[in-house]
Amino acid sequence: MAKYVDGFVLVVPKKNFAKYRKMAQLGRKTWLKYGALDYKECIGDDIRPKATGGVKPRSFSEMAKAKSGETVWFSFIVFRSKKHRDAVNAKVMKDPEMTGPEWKDKPMPFDMKRFAYGGFRVVVDA
Repeated sequence: MAKYVDGFVLVVPKKNFAKYRKMAQLGRKTWLKYGALDYKECIGDDIRPKATGGVKPRSFSEMAKAKSGETVWFSFIVFRSKKHRDAVNAKVMKDPEMTGPEWKDKPMPFDMKRFAYGGFRVVVDA
């Protein structure tokens, strides 16, 4: 069955690691509760590629403009299809744990100006 993935790249100051991880754990619980197939939050570990064949790929750190004291995260949520993604996300956005008053005006533990998000059709799968 074809799958659909929402992917994210974000920059989190190391001092906010615990806050972001707590937020990500709530996200995982909530998305899976409403039917997402998988949910991953991945912290950059080996993200400064070396040149190969005379070409030096752009690093995630460079792309995200990460500074000293910041970490790059790559996160993704897997769905059955784009339609399934839209249905799950609609339920998540109405969930009281995600929309309660404690979230109003709460600053994010990452820089929203360097946050990237997109939906992707899976074309190769194991």
